[in-house]
Amino acid sequence: MDRRILADLLDRNDDHVAGLAPGAFDRHRDGQRPGVVSVCCSDSRVSQEGMFDVDEPGFLFTAGAIGNSVSAVVDGERVLDGSVAYPLGHTHTEVLAVVGHTGCGAVGAALAAARTSEFPPEPGVRADVEALLPTVEAGLDDPAVVGEGGDGAGEGANDENADSHAGSSLRDRLVEYNVHEQVAFARETDEASDATVYGFVYDLHGVYGDRDGAAYLVNADGERDPAALRDLVGDERADHVATLL
Repeated sequence: MDRRILADLLDRNDDHVAGLAPGAFDRHRDGQRPGVVSVCCSDSRVSQEGMFDVDEPGFLFTAGAIGNSVSAVVDGERVLDGSVAYPLGHTHTEVLAVVGHTGCGAVGAALAAARTSEFPPEPGVRADVEALLPTVEAGLDDPAVVGEGGDGAGEGANDENADSHAGSSLRDRLVEYNVHEQVAFARETDEASDATVYGFVYDLHGVYGDRDGAAYLVNADGERDPAALRDLVGDERADHVATLL
């Protein structure tokens, strides 16, 4: 039993309690109406509340999933995951933010599976990587991802960090491709039909720019053109728009 980590957790909770403003939960004790539901990859380096500087309850409904997947399989059918469908359908949430991140291990695992047919041994992890595999395989057929030279899963593409064009790794281009695919799937569902769906990539490797921790808008309700996205966010926030594809 690691009592050191337990003590650290409890001390951090004390800091959290001390940092709450008086009456922080007064408007939310009997319910919630978060403006945004965010779906981010399950990665300890990528804090959903942290990246959007959320320091008060009630603003952000968070869902974490391997590969920032917005879907689940129910009775053999791919549906919008309950952690996303619930706020959209029951808490008047109007915005869905799909957030991938550079260096994503889930995308890397799916890329390895596409090349070798080998999967992580844990059944739950394997299932999540298998669910991500069709998206990665489709990305490997997209010239915007792999370049005009051919299939990124073939010979000569054994190092996703070395196999690059436009100064980016294959894995990171697949990360962005996956964000686009997750946004597209969400927009096709009934639950998200009235929502605004944004796609972001959180950069912790200096891939999109030189600011660690910046979230880059790559998709807004299916719009992917950087010029259109810059018009959407305005000149003051134009540095939050970038693409690898």
